[in-house]
Amino acid sequence: MTAPVEARFYEALPDGRVRCTLCPHHCRMLDGTLGACGVRVNHSGTLYTLVYDRVAATHLDPIEKKPLFHFLPGTMAYSFSTVGCCLRCSFCQNWGISQWPMEHLPRRVAWQHPGQPAVCVEFQTLQDAVAGVPMTPERIVHSALASGASSIAYTYVEPTVFFELACDTAALAKRQGLRNVFITCGYTCEPPLRELAKLMDAVNVDLKFFREESYRHISRGRLQPILDAIRLYRELGVWTEVTTLVIPGVNDSDDELLGIANFIRNISPDIPWHVSRFVPAYRMLDRPSTPLETLTRACRLGRELGLRYVYSGNVPGEGGEDTACAECGATLIVRHGYQVRSNRIRNGRCPTCQTRIPGVGMSGGHPGSSRMF
Repeated sequence: MTAPVEARFYEALPDGRVRCTLCPHHCRMLDGTLGACGVRVNHSGTLYTLVYDRVAATHLDPIEKKPLFHFLPGTMAYSFSTVGCCLRCSFCQNWGISQWPMEHLPRRVAWQHPGQPAVCVEFQTLQDAVAGVPMTPERIVHSALASGASSIAYTYVEPTVFFELACDTAALAKRQGLRNVFITCGYTCEPPLRELAKLMDAVNVDLKFFREESYRHISRGRLQPILDAIRLYRELGVWTEVTTLVIPGVNDSDDELLGIANFIRNISPDIPWHVSRFVPAYRMLDRPSTPLETLTRACRLGRELGLRYVYSGNVPGEGGEDTACAECGATLIVRHGYQVRSNRIRNGRCPTCQTRIPGVGMSGGHPGSSRMF
């Protein structure tokens, strides 16, 4: 257990209040209260992170599971997460950890600094109440190296909420030759995003809807910051892919799918778009799973609009995971259930027509280090 770690990106306000500037909620917190993420707390005018050394989940995943299809295909990513999230998606697949603070922590709390008298009868320190096991950045990187992973993935919940742990881990990982990938909803303010971009090699941004009211009512967020994040990550040279979970009756209309595809294309037609199958979860149990025909239609709309790499997710064995050359149509990478079965790309190019395939380390058998976008 480390000492309480002061959070980055906040402003002190009068009367002991603080304003967090990490995510677009810009939470204004009274002394002893938590932000919307549930893992940042104001104590006497100083903002602290509760999850700097509290890791709630770790796993060794194929990079394709993130999903990242144009970044070191066929390699493994050491994935980890704390509890907490800045959104409240009613369909969250990982709600057990993302919404844990909302279910288990009081909205008003108090803190005990080492050597000072306790001011809260419920906890000796709030850190002791947060779910997870102690893991320092050094231990995370050591575990990743020992696992044989090529990268560390900051994932499972919105990793922006554990910004301090992510940044310190990513900096150390880079020095050890590991790559860093950020699996994010994109709900991050520009200054911290610019800091993350210095450390991240790839991001997958979850563009959930293309309607403001859907973000407000279903995820308790806003659309524009996510659009801005996708543009900025790409501009800053971070390999970027986008995922949309297609939910029946919510975001599966032609208009909404075309809106998302057109937004991506206007940034770059080479950005891979993953359209994934929805499965009922958490508080959205009144919708059916996404029909395969809907995903097929979404892929067709994206390609007809000019996107060069569109994939369907959560439907292994249907062929929607394979990478084909956008010029000649030759199948280049065959995948099944997040596993790469074959990769024909050589020297970053299609062996049939020599078209360059955008991505990082795309060549079969020899993941490279050069950026190719």
